[in-house]
Amino acid sequence: MAVDPLAVDPLIELRDVNKYYGTLHVLQDINLTVGKGEVVVVIGPSGSGKSTLCRTINRLETIQSGSIHLDGQPLPEEGKALAKLRAEVGMVFQSFNLFAHKTVVQNVSLAQTKVRKRRKDEADQRSRELLDRVGLAAHAEKYPAQLSGGQQQRVAIARALAMDPKALLFDEPTSALDPEMINEVLEVMQQLARDGMTMVVVTHEMGFARNAANRVVFMADGRIIEDRAPHDFFTNPESGRAKDFLSKILKH
Repeated sequence: MAVDPLAVDPLIELRDVNKYYGTLHVLQDINLTVGKGEVVVVIGPSGSGKSTLCRTINRLETIQSGSIHLDGQPLPEEGKALAKLRAEVGMVFQSFNLFAHKTVVQNVSLAQTKVRKRRKDEADQRSRELLDRVGLAAHAEKYPAQLSGGQQQRVAIARALAMDPKALLFDEPTSALDPEMINEVLEVMQQLARDGMTMVVVTHEMGFARNAANRVVFMADGRIIEDRAPHDFFTNPESGRAKDFLSKILKH
């Protein structure tokens, strides 16, 4: 059973969303509701549409039909309203996208001063608080190249948090990291989940899906096949596609 969307206060709503790349139908009639404070983990085989789904929520990808609402408002098409939306919905990518010529604290402060119009001293203070939260207070004056991949990704999370977003989207945040760095990033994400941050997480990390998610959304071939509580999904997947997927990944 999927979680009843009416039982939660919806923050993100996708209704009958379709997306094509040319003739390729990458998102097919997607219906998904994410409540405030919910952690929804999206899993599935490569090419199933997971990342595209994630990227439509803050309009990095446009859709051909259907509707997407954030906090009751339709996603804006472009311009200032779209920039405001992107401040409301933080995104953490597989690549960290930090500015190499700026220090860690400058990276976290930049959008605060440009988009949120905070004073530099205010922004820097907020940045240092967030760097402390992700365990990097001691590295504030370093440059990205002086950090490990796991540290850089934690800076990227701090940068997203600095905008005080209503929700955070994570698109495979650990897939570019060496195995020993993955846990330090997942621990930060698990803490955010415990703190009540609304999160949509595309990931291959099944331990995170099991332990931190309120719901697991399983996608295949551009469709949502299952949308269930983690325990139910992992112990008793309903679809053949999910059983096949889990048998392949949980053997390793």
